[in-house]
Amino acid sequence: MTKTRRGPIRAAVPLIPAAALAALAVLVTGCGADADRDGDGRPESAGRAALAADAGTGATPDKTRIAENVKSALEVRISTGEGRFGSGTHSPCASSSPKVFTEECGEAADYTREAARFALDEIDGRSGFATLGTTARKLDKAAATYRDLGCARNPAAADARKACLDPAAVVAQGFSDLRDGANLGLAGK
Repeated sequence: MTKTRRGPIRAAVPLIPAAALAALAVLVTGCGADADRDGDGRPESAGRAALAADAGTGATPDKTRIAENVKSALEVRISTGEGRFGSGTHSPCASSSPKVFTEECGEAADYTREAARFALDEIDGRSGFATLGTTARKLDKAAATYRDLGCARNPAAADARKACLDPAAVVAQGFSDLRDGANLGLAGK
């Protein structure tokens, strides 16, 4: 037998299907251009896109694939929120932040609440997302409470300020908690 050396072109041929798959993943998760939109200014949900693709082929989506799609779509929102507002002690809603009683925390609460509601929409009627569902509902309630109490308007009364700290702390930790819930969804928890 004659030994042949694989040239750079032959070595790159297996990468072509991988690149095509990566491009498809970008389109499905809504990370690409604005073409995949639900009409509400947000990327189309990856979970719904995968289900629609499966419906067209007659395939039955498995729980792992759905969980991966939900996690991918949610991760886009989480990463965007963390980049814009920070997370945990770096959030404007952290109890130790001087911005906890400002509109900056209010905007973070609104964005975090939107991410939580998105998660709830994605997992509605699906099993295997107990932790993500519990986390998203808690976060939705905390963000609403923060707004309802008027926390972003710098309340003067000590009891009002104290009442704002708990929901603000939940919001500050929200992105991390949503990510943990989505990760546990991959394990069916």
